[in-house]
Amino acid sequence: MVYSPFFGLALTFVIWGSLIVASKANFYSDIDITWGNDRAKIVNNGEILQLSLDRYSGSGFQSKNEYLFGNIHMKIKLVPGNSAGTVTAYYLSSQGPTHDEIDFEFLGNLSGDPYILHTNVFTQGKGNREQQFYLWFDPTQDFHTYSILWNPSQIMFSVDGTPIRVFKNAESLGVPYPKNQPMRLYSSLWNADDWATRGGLVKTDWSQAPFVASYSNFEADACVAPKSSSSSSSSPCQEASGSAWLSQEGLDSKGKERLKWVQKNYMVYNYCTDTKRFPQGLPPECSLS
Repeated sequence: MVYSPFFGLALTFVIWGSLIVASKANFYSDIDITWGNDRAKIVNNGEILQLSLDRYSGSGFQSKNEYLFGNIHMKIKLVPGNSAGTVTAYYLSSQGPTHDEIDFEFLGNLSGDPYILHTNVFTQGKGNREQQFYLWFDPTQDFHTYSILWNPSQIMFSVDGTPIRVFKNAESLGVPYPKNQPMRLYSSLWNADDWATRGGLVKTDWSQAPFVASYSNFEADACVAPKSSSSSSSSPCQEASGSAWLSQEGLDSKGKERLKWVQKNYMVYNYCTDTKRFPQGLPPECSLS
Protein backbone atom coordinates (compact mmCIF):
# COMPACT_ATOMS: atom_id res chain seq x y z
CA MET A 1 0.00 0.00 0.00
CA VAL A 2 1.07 3.59 -0.66
CA TYR A 3 1.33 5.83 2.39
CA SER A 4 0.64 9.56 2.23
CA PRO A 5 -1.05 12.44 4.21
CA PHE A 6 -2.42 16.26 4.08
CA PHE A 7 -4.05 19.60 6.17
CA GLY A 8 -6.31 25.51 9.45
CA LEU A 9 -8.53 28.63 12.37
CA ALA A 10 -10.89 31.55 12.37
CA LEU A 11 -13.14 33.82 14.41
CA THR A 12 -16.10 33.90 16.64
CA PHE A 13 -19.34 35.63 15.77
CA VAL A 14 -22.92 35.63 17.01
CA ILE A 15 -25.82 34.59 14.80
CA TRP A 16 -29.47 34.03 15.68
CA GLY A 17 -28.70 33.84 19.38
CA SER A 18 -26.10 31.11 18.96
CA LEU A 19 -22.39 31.08 18.30
CA ILE A 20 -20.50 29.98 15.28
CA VAL A 21 -17.19 29.16 16.89
CA ALA A 22 -13.96 28.32 15.18
CA SER A 23 -11.52 27.18 17.82
CA LYS A 24 -8.50 25.00 18.30
CA ALA A 25 -9.54 23.42 21.57
CA ASN A 26 -7.89 22.93 24.86
CA PHE A 27 -9.29 19.63 26.08
CA TYR A 28 -9.75 20.96 29.63
CA SER A 29 -12.09 23.70 28.41
CA ASP A 30 -13.91 21.91 25.59
CA ILE A 31 -14.21 18.24 26.58
CA ASP A 32 -15.74 16.30 29.48
CA ILE A 33 -14.40 12.84 30.31
CA THR A 34 -17.59 10.85 30.88
CA TRP A 35 -16.59 7.33 31.85
CA GLY A 36 -13.66 5.03 32.52
CA ASN A 37 -12.33 6.73 35.68
CA ASP A 38 -8.57 7.22 35.40
CA ARG A 39 -8.46 5.26 32.12
CA ALA A 40 -9.10 8.59 30.39
CA LYS A 41 -6.75 11.48 31.02
CA ILE A 42 -5.78 14.89 29.67
CA VAL A 43 -2.06 15.64 29.53
CA ASN A 44 0.43 18.16 28.10
CA ASN A 45 -1.44 21.19 29.51
CA GLY A 46 -4.65 20.18 27.76
CA GLU A 47 -3.13 19.47 24.36
CA ILE A 48 -3.43 15.66 24.41
CA LEU A 49 -6.23 13.39 25.55
CA GLN A 50 -5.71 9.64 25.99
CA LEU A 51 -8.34 6.92 26.24
CA SER A 52 -7.41 3.44 27.43
CA LEU A 53 -9.06 0.04 27.60
CA ASP A 54 -8.31 -2.91 29.87
CA ARG A 55 -10.23 -6.09 30.62
CA TYR A 56 -12.37 -4.26 33.20
CA SER A 57 -13.45 -1.16 31.30
CA GLY A 58 -12.92 1.17 28.41
CA SER A 59 -13.28 4.97 28.55
CA GLY A 60 -14.84 7.88 26.76
CA PHE A 61 -15.42 11.62 26.48
CA GLN A 62 -17.86 14.13 24.99
CA SER A 63 -17.78 17.76 23.92
CA LYS A 64 -19.14 20.32 26.35
CA ASN A 65 -21.09 21.95 23.49
CA GLU A 66 -23.80 20.65 21.21
CA TYR A 67 -23.64 21.66 17.55
CA LEU A 68 -26.26 22.24 14.88
CA PHE A 69 -24.07 21.97 11.75
CA GLY A 70 -20.32 22.23 11.85
CA ASN A 71 -16.92 21.38 10.42
CA ILE A 72 -15.27 19.21 13.07
CA HIS A 73 -11.65 18.03 13.07
CA MET A 74 -9.72 15.77 15.43
CA LYS A 75 -6.24 14.32 15.20
CA ILE A 76 -6.19 10.71 16.42
CA LYS A 77 -3.42 8.14 16.84
CA LEU A 78 -4.99 4.70 17.08
CA VAL A 79 -4.15 1.71 19.30
CA PRO A 80 -0.89 0.19 17.98
CA GLY A 81 0.10 -3.45 17.67
CA ASN A 82 -2.46 -6.20 18.14
CA SER A 83 -5.67 -4.17 18.48
CA ALA A 84 -8.04 -7.01 17.52
CA GLY A 85 -11.40 -6.80 19.26
CA THR A 86 -11.09 -3.10 20.10
CA VAL A 87 -13.15 -0.28 18.65
CA THR A 88 -12.22 3.39 18.75
CA ALA A 89 -15.43 5.33 18.07
CA TYR A 90 -15.49 9.03 17.14
CA TYR A 91 -18.88 10.45 16.23
CA LEU A 92 -21.55 13.14 16.46
CA SER A 93 -24.87 12.14 18.01
CA SER A 94 -28.10 13.52 19.42
CA GLN A 95 -30.05 11.64 22.06
CA GLY A 96 -33.22 9.55 22.19
CA PRO A 97 -34.84 6.78 20.13
CA THR A 98 -35.07 8.97 17.01
CA HIS A 99 -31.51 10.26 17.33
CA ASP A 100 -29.29 11.41 14.49
CA GLU A 101 -25.68 10.22 14.35
CA ILE A 102 -22.59 10.55 12.14
CA ASP A 103 -20.01 7.83 12.81
CA PHE A 104 -16.34 7.11 12.41
CA GLU A 105 -15.48 3.75 14.00
CA PHE A 106 -12.01 2.23 13.80
CA LEU A 107 -12.11 -1.56 14.02
CA GLY A 108 -8.91 -3.02 15.43
CA ASN A 109 -7.04 -5.92 13.90
CA LEU A 110 -4.15 -8.31 14.36
CA SER A 111 -0.65 -6.87 14.13
CA GLY A 112 0.26 -6.30 10.51
CA ASP A 113 -3.34 -6.26 9.27
CA PRO A 114 -4.95 -2.90 8.49
CA TYR A 115 -7.58 -1.19 10.57
CA ILE A 116 -11.05 -1.01 9.02
CA LEU A 117 -12.55 2.48 9.08
CA HIS A 118 -16.32 2.02 9.46
CA THR A 119 -18.66 4.95 8.67
CA ASN A 120 -22.41 5.24 9.14
CA VAL A 121 -25.15 7.88 9.13
CA PHE A 122 -28.27 7.63 11.31
CA THR A 123 -31.34 9.78 10.73
CA GLN A 124 -34.31 9.67 13.11
CA GLY A 125 -32.98 6.53 14.75
CA LYS A 126 -32.33 4.61 11.54
CA GLY A 127 -28.83 3.75 10.32
CA ASN A 128 -27.87 0.82 8.06
CA ARG A 129 -25.85 3.14 5.81
CA GLU A 130 -22.42 1.61 6.30
CA GLN A 131 -19.37 2.23 4.16
CA GLN A 132 -16.01 0.76 5.17
CA PHE A 133 -12.47 1.60 4.12
CA TYR A 134 -8.85 0.65 4.59
CA LEU A 135 -6.48 3.58 5.08
CA TRP A 136 -3.50 4.45 2.87
CA PHE A 137 -1.18 4.86 5.87
CA ASP A 138 -0.57 3.22 9.23
CA PRO A 139 -2.93 5.11 11.62
CA THR A 140 -1.06 3.89 14.71
CA GLN A 141 2.31 5.49 13.93
CA ASP A 142 1.31 9.14 14.02
CA PHE A 143 -1.64 11.49 14.42
CA HIS A 144 -3.97 11.89 11.42
CA THR A 145 -6.90 14.27 11.03
CA TYR A 146 -10.43 12.84 10.82
CA SER A 147 -13.07 15.40 9.84
CA ILE A 148 -16.85 15.62 9.65
CA LEU A 149 -18.39 18.45 7.62
CA TRP A 150 -22.13 18.62 8.34
CA ASN A 151 -24.28 21.29 6.73
CA PRO A 152 -27.84 21.50 5.33
CA SER A 153 -26.77 20.01 2.00
CA GLN A 154 -24.35 17.22 2.81
CA ILE A 155 -22.29 15.26 5.30
CA MET A 156 -18.69 14.74 4.24
CA PHE A 157 -16.19 12.41 5.93
CA SER A 158 -12.53 13.30 5.32
CA VAL A 159 -9.14 11.92 6.34
CA ASP A 160 -6.16 14.28 6.29
CA GLY A 161 -8.21 16.61 4.09
CA THR A 162 -9.08 13.89 1.57
CA PRO A 163 -12.83 13.22 1.24
CA ILE A 164 -13.70 9.55 1.59
CA ARG A 165 -17.50 9.70 1.70
CA VAL A 166 -20.30 12.17 0.95
CA PHE A 167 -23.88 11.66 2.17
CA LYS A 168 -26.13 14.15 0.39
CA ASN A 169 -29.40 15.62 1.58
CA ALA A 170 -32.00 13.44 -0.20
CA GLU A 171 -35.16 14.82 1.39
CA SER A 172 -36.53 15.31 -2.13
CA LEU A 173 -36.49 11.50 -2.40
CA GLY A 174 -38.23 11.03 0.94
CA VAL A 175 -35.05 10.31 2.91
CA PRO A 176 -34.85 12.04 6.33
CA TYR A 177 -31.79 14.26 6.78
CA PRO A 178 -30.24 15.33 10.12
CA LYS A 179 -30.90 19.04 10.39
CA ASN A 180 -33.00 19.75 13.50
CA GLN A 181 -31.39 17.83 16.36
CA PRO A 182 -28.24 19.30 17.92
CA MET A 183 -25.43 16.77 18.18
CA ARG A 184 -22.57 16.47 20.62
CA LEU A 185 -19.16 15.04 19.75
CA TYR A 186 -18.36 11.73 21.46
CA SER A 187 -15.45 9.31 21.47
CA SER A 188 -14.85 6.02 23.22
CA LEU A 189 -12.45 3.09 23.28
CA TRP A 190 -14.17 -0.18 24.12
CA ASN A 191 -14.12 -3.95 23.72
CA ALA A 192 -16.27 -5.32 20.88
CA ASP A 193 -14.63 -8.67 20.24
CA ASP A 194 -18.02 -10.29 19.64
CA TRP A 195 -18.10 -8.59 16.20
CA ALA A 196 -15.30 -6.08 15.57
CA THR A 197 -12.55 -8.25 14.06
CA ARG A 198 -13.45 -10.76 11.36
CA GLY A 199 -17.00 -10.90 12.58
CA GLY A 200 -15.94 -11.80 16.11
CA LEU A 201 -13.66 -14.70 15.16
CA VAL A 202 -10.60 -12.92 16.57
CA LYS A 203 -10.86 -12.06 20.26
CA THR A 204 -9.13 -9.36 22.29
CA ASP A 205 -5.71 -10.41 23.60
CA TRP A 206 -5.77 -8.94 27.11
CA SER A 207 -2.06 -9.62 27.55
CA GLN A 208 -1.60 -6.57 25.28
CA ALA A 209 -3.63 -4.28 27.58
CA PRO A 210 -3.89 -1.47 28.32
CA PHE A 211 -4.84 -0.39 24.80
CA VAL A 212 -4.39 3.36 24.29
CA ALA A 213 -5.69 5.81 21.67
CA SER A 214 -4.50 9.43 21.68
CA TYR A 215 -6.22 12.65 20.54
CA SER A 216 -5.05 16.18 19.78
CA ASN A 217 -5.95 19.37 17.88
CA PHE A 218 -9.72 19.26 18.28
CA GLU A 219 -11.17 22.03 16.08
CA ALA A 220 -14.85 22.91 15.93
CA ASP A 221 -15.75 25.46 13.27
CA ALA A 222 -19.38 24.99 14.19
CA CYS A 223 -22.64 26.51 15.33
CA VAL A 224 -23.06 25.96 19.04
CA ALA A 225 -26.69 25.17 19.74
CA PRO A 226 -28.36 27.19 22.49
CA LYS A 227 -28.77 25.26 25.72
CA SER A 228 -32.54 25.37 25.31
CA SER A 229 -32.48 23.75 21.86
CA SER A 230 -34.94 20.93 21.28
CA SER A 231 -35.32 18.46 18.46
CA SER A 232 -38.02 20.69 16.94
CA SER A 233 -35.99 23.88 16.93
CA SER A 234 -35.00 25.48 13.64
CA SER A 235 -31.36 25.61 12.76
CA PRO A 236 -29.53 28.52 14.37
CA CYS A 237 -26.99 28.43 11.52
CA GLN A 238 -29.23 27.98 8.55
CA GLU A 239 -29.26 31.62 7.49
CA ALA A 240 -25.64 32.28 8.43
CA SER A 241 -23.25 33.60 5.84
CA GLY A 242 -19.48 33.95 5.75
CA SER A 243 -18.62 30.31 6.49
CA ALA A 244 -17.66 28.40 3.36
CA TRP A 245 -18.31 25.02 4.96
CA LEU A 246 -21.90 25.95 5.77
CA SER A 247 -22.90 26.61 2.17
CA GLN A 248 -20.73 23.95 0.52
CA GLU A 249 -22.91 21.73 -1.67
CA GLY A 250 -20.39 19.49 -3.36
CA LEU A 251 -16.73 18.96 -4.17
CA ASP A 252 -14.46 20.77 -6.58
CA SER A 253 -12.78 18.78 -9.34
CA LYS A 254 -9.75 17.93 -7.18
CA GLY A 255 -12.01 16.78 -4.35
CA LYS A 256 -13.98 14.58 -6.72
CA GLU A 257 -10.77 13.01 -8.00
CA ARG A 258 -9.56 12.27 -4.46
CA LEU A 259 -12.95 10.81 -3.50
CA LYS A 260 -12.91 8.52 -6.54
CA TRP A 261 -9.32 7.48 -5.75
CA VAL A 262 -10.22 6.49 -2.18
CA GLN A 263 -13.42 4.69 -3.15
CA LYS A 264 -11.74 2.80 -5.98
CA ASN A 265 -8.66 1.72 -4.04
CA TYR A 266 -9.62 1.59 -0.36
CA MET A 267 -13.38 1.04 -0.02
CA VAL A 268 -14.10 -2.49 1.23
CA TYR A 269 -17.89 -2.26 1.75
CA ASN A 270 -20.64 -0.02 0.40
CA TYR A 271 -24.28 -0.53 1.38
CA CYS A 272 -25.26 1.18 -1.87
CA THR A 273 -23.98 -1.78 -3.89
CA ASP A 274 -25.26 -4.54 -1.59
CA THR A 275 -28.16 -5.94 -3.61
CA LYS A 276 -28.28 -9.09 -1.45
CA ARG A 277 -29.01 -6.97 1.58
CA PHE A 278 -31.56 -4.84 -0.28
CA PRO A 279 -33.24 -7.29 -2.71
CA GLN A 280 -36.26 -5.00 -3.13
CA GLY A 281 -34.05 -2.17 -4.34
CA LEU A 282 -31.24 -0.03 -3.00
CA PRO A 283 -32.06 2.85 -0.62
CA PRO A 284 -33.16 5.93 -2.59
CA GLU A 285 -30.22 8.12 -1.50
CA CYS A 286 -27.89 5.72 -3.33
CA SER A 287 -29.07 7.21 -6.62
CA LEU A 288 -27.25 10.43 -5.67
CA SER A 289 -23.86 8.73 -5.20
